[in-house]
Amino acid sequence: MKAIIFGNIYQEKKAAYVESILCELSMAGFDLIVDEMFHTFISKHLDGQLPQYAISSELDKSADIAISVGGDGTFLHTASRVAEAEIPILGINTGRLGFLADMAPQQLHAMASNLAKGNFKTEPRTLLSTTLSPLEVKLDHPFALNEVAVLKHDNSSTIEITTHINGKFLTNYTADGLVVCTPTGSTGYSLSAGGPILTPDSRAFCLSPVAPHSLSIRPVVLCDDVEVTLSVSSRTHHFMIALDGRSQSLKDDVQISLKKAPHTVHVVKIAHPDFFDTLRQKMMWGADKRML
Repeated sequence: MKAIIFGNIYQEKKAAYVESILCELSMAGFDLIVDEMFHTFISKHLDGQLPQYAISSELDKSADIAISVGGDGTFLHTASRVAEAEIPILGINTGRLGFLADMAPQQLHAMASNLAKGNFKTEPRTLLSTTLSPLEVKLDHPFALNEVAVLKHDNSSTIEITTHINGKFLTNYTADGLVVCTPTGSTGYSLSAGGPILTPDSRAFCLSPVAPHSLSIRPVVLCDDVEVTLSVSSRTHHFMIALDGRSQSLKDDVQISLKKAPHTVHVVKIAHPDFFDTLRQKMMWGADKRML
């Protein structure tokens, strides 16, 4: 089997984990490919005897699995690189929360063995596809696993976001922004904005306003077969769009269309195969201190 490895290039103190990961995968029989940027990090911070691996600046679509070494941000970056090739992703958490990247470094030996033996399952996760109008305005990567957020610039007042669903008017959001999330992203930015938790297999999107200037505005859950169209009005005539944290400034004459992408992300699950198990362990969901 062939594994392609991406990683956080800013975690110098946790570089020792990388050596263990490469060694365990190699001993389990994997052919290793390391992303070029991650290889540069490895070269600077690791002096030990490492197993042989190839270096790639372009995605090797023949890889059987992608390994993300870092936190959830690294996992989202990995997804942006491999999603269209539908290579399954395993996240090894060397960050903080590790909701998507939920495999602990202490489980490396068991992880490599389970991967080699096929003792894992994959969960398909919906992506949002983003189209801008006029079409000559481009995004570097138009897909989002967690969310697409439309936000004001730091120095501007609230923005107005005119929202249509399948061409039918929904409302005008006067707010700091609007988060359109997938079920995977419902535990991210949307949750902090007051949105609901959606199970990963929900066929839904959620619209969660950020600091709306109204007491009556609440999150809305939609079936994922719809197209969401957003038009922004801003005093500065600019706004921000962020796809899984990748932000870009746009003029407010640009219209945004969001819909379900034609492909999915396949998340590899070994340690926490149950979503509610992950919620309880990672986010203390449902925990009652009186019962501890």
